[in-house]
Order: sequence, then C-alpha cells, then structure tokens
Amino acid sequence: MTDVWHYEKRAHRRGFSIVAGVDEAGRGPLAGPVVSAAVILPPACALEGLDDSKKLTPARREALYPRIYARAVSVGIGIVDAPEIDRINILQAALLSMKMAVDNLAPRPDYLLIDGKFGIAADIAQEAVVHGDQLSASVAAASVVAKVTRDRLMLGCHRQFPQYGFDRHKGYPTRAHREALQRFGSCVLHRRTFRGVREHRTARGTPA
Repeated sequence: MTDVWHYEKRAHRRGFSIVAGVDEAGRGPLAGPVVSAAVILPPACALEGLDDSKKLTPARREALYPRIYARAVSVGIGIVDAPEIDRINILQAALLSMKMAVDNLAPRPDYLLIDGKFGIAADIAQEAVVHGDQLSASVAAASVVAKVTRDRLMLGCHRQFPQYGFDRHKGYPTRAHREALQRFGSCVLHRRTFRGVREHRTARGTPA
C-alpha cells in the first residue's frame, strides 16, 4: 500500500520543516484559466477519501474542499487567464500559476512537492513528482483545491457566456463545446492559440 506521506516524511528527515504540495487544473481545456493550488498540511493530517482529484466525483471533491481548508496550515491559489496563456503558452502559464500559488502561502514553505516533471521559478528547494497527485497527500490536496476552484470559476463563466455550456464541460473540448464554437465562434475566455479554437477566432462571442 502506498504511503501518501512518503515524500513529506522524506523532506522532514532531510531537515525541511514546512512542506507544500502544488498542483494545477486546466491545462487541457479550450477556454478559461489555468488554476493552481499550493497546500501545506500538518504532518500525517487525516483526510479520509483524499485522492487525485481526477479520480474523485465532483460531489466528493466539493465535500473534501472545505475540509482541506479547515485542516491546512495554509492554502495558496494562482490563476492565469486565457490571454496570458496565449501569450506565453500553456506550460509556462501552468508553471506561473504554480509559482503564484506558492507565493500566496503563509508561512512560506521551505520545500515544494510539485506534480509533474517540471519545477517552478522559486528560490525554494523543490521536487517534481510524476503522478504526485496520486503519491503525495499534500499534492492530492492541492489537486482537489485547484480543480474545485477552477470549476467554480467556470460556473461564473457560464453565467457570462451561457451559449457555450461552460457549466457542463468547464471549457474542455467536448463535442458540445466544439459545436458551440462552430455556431457562435470564440469568446474572450477562449484560448485562441489552441487547436479547436483558432479555427473559430471571431468577435461573435459576447456576453448574454
């Protein structure tokens, strides 16, 4: 059985005292921001049902979200919007949002566990962990917070642009979303450099 505190414990044994897990949500969608969360949990904090956000139902994520905030030492959020994603590319935008999330933590961590293959531009000791959201409790908590935060933002986007159905697909490239792009063109929330959007770059998408 995987010890989801293995990476945190190892960092503590190496002399680090404040370990933060970092993850992002929203690299794949055609619209909306990329959102990252950084979470510092108390050592061996028990959060029943905590797992990679992609493995959890929306209801389960929503149930875990307030429990993570209640138990965490600190939670930081970083958000990079669609125009900036288009300007610097999605990978750099995701890494920037992670840095923003870390910068919003208090106390400042002295070690980062970052989901994926890449580190971030921060003068903090860090470790990139592939599938970190499945292997580290701190990263799993960050994945849940990032996903719930982004989903809630996309509900606000739906109220602004209901014709696209953001409340259902959250900006991901579903068939319904692609059909809406063909019908209405793109709006200011779309990532206009993305394949599937750049073919429909119009000014027709205006708030309802």
